[in-house]
Amino acid sequence: MPGPGNGPQPDAHEMYTPQARVDPYPVYARLRREAPVHLIRDPNGIEHWLVTRYEDARAALADNRLSRDPQHAWEALRRSGLYPEGGEGSEPHLLNSDPPDHTRMRKLVAKAFTPRRVEAMRPRIQQITDALIDAVAPHGTADLIPALAFPLPITVICELLGVPVEDRADFRVWSTAALTPTYTEGSTMPPHEANRLLREYFTALVTERRRALRAAGDDTETQPDLLSALIVASTEDGRLTEQELISTAGLLLVAGHETTVNLIGNGLLALLKDRRQLELLRSRPELLPQAVEEFLRYDGPVERAMLRVATEDVEIGGVLVPKGAIVTVGVASAHRDPARYPEPDRLDITRVDRSHLGFGHGIHFCVGAPVSRMEGQIAVGTVLRRLPDLALDERAGPLCWRPTGVLRGLEALPVRFTPVAPAGR
Repeated sequence: MPGPGNGPQPDAHEMYTPQARVDPYPVYARLRREAPVHLIRDPNGIEHWLVTRYEDARAALADNRLSRDPQHAWEALRRSGLYPEGGEGSEPHLLNSDPPDHTRMRKLVAKAFTPRRVEAMRPRIQQITDALIDAVAPHGTADLIPALAFPLPITVICELLGVPVEDRADFRVWSTAALTPTYTEGSTMPPHEANRLLREYFTALVTERRRALRAAGDDTETQPDLLSALIVASTEDGRLTEQELISTAGLLLVAGHETTVNLIGNGLLALLKDRRQLELLRSRPELLPQAVEEFLRYDGPVERAMLRVATEDVEIGGVLVPKGAIVTVGVASAHRDPARYPEPDRLDITRVDRSHLGFGHGIHFCVGAPVSRMEGQIAVGTVLRRLPDLALDERAGPLCWRPTGVLRGLEALPVRFTPVAPAGR
């Protein structure tokens, strides 16, 4: 069986340098050529096989021999700081489970997270976006991460779940900590502590919401929010434990805004760096759905998929990955694979290929993808429509990227534009 690749091997820590955080694509290009399935060691000493080519990545995401259950690699995950000592099974939700548990939980979430409930949010998403743009439009400068990219999706998911929006500052701290590796300089809260705080929050909220629920037997569609609908769906079918319900609520909150923050920020940055694409989209807003799909491919919010564990020996790209090994799918690398995408390093909002892996693939495909797509289209379209002469504000200095191991997103996106009055004035 072939080994992990021929030719010179990249340094084990190359993926974790400041340079790779800013621009990981040259490293991924080398790995695709030289060692497309490569054994990487992170700064915590955790070894994992990084899959970099599109076809291998797509296959790995759908391979049921690669488990998402963290208990298969418990010791390594505990040492990484993701879970505390004795915390096995503390986060039983969709992303941390395999069939049949995953099938059962996803069916219940889908029963509550219906297309009708999602589509009903469209006018409200536009209203929130307009209010956020109103706040910055007269000033001529803004940082679009705290001004738009963060408050829009966190407000939407809070309202969708029925979570008090005034708690969003805490959510931002907790979700950032949950996604920040412990080896990151300046990290102040271990991921397992952030997850504990989220669990405590939703334990209290679920208890409170149950008291306020409508009469038993109401259809999930009639519930005032997603959390209530999930409680009813769980109660009706009797197949979701209290721990699963609480963990799933926390997952929906974090996943429901973190990826969309990055989708909006990264997408706007890609346009600001390519004026022809920006002007094309401004002149042809009907291209917004295609543009969002291209943002997800070109510099998407997910750099590397959540880790998986081989439950038996698995061959990936001609490499034997042994049973018990951790596997990470390099989504960002797969999206720049020239074997799959013509001119992969070029932004092209007219690209019609929607086969990207930005929302995953297989049974773990993101249940919130329709909401994220809608928010991305509305946010980007509104910015281009309402902020004339939009450009990067280079006076703010170099751009910085958040130090998360899974997601890829900006800490700030400073822009300048011609000041305009708020809408309706």
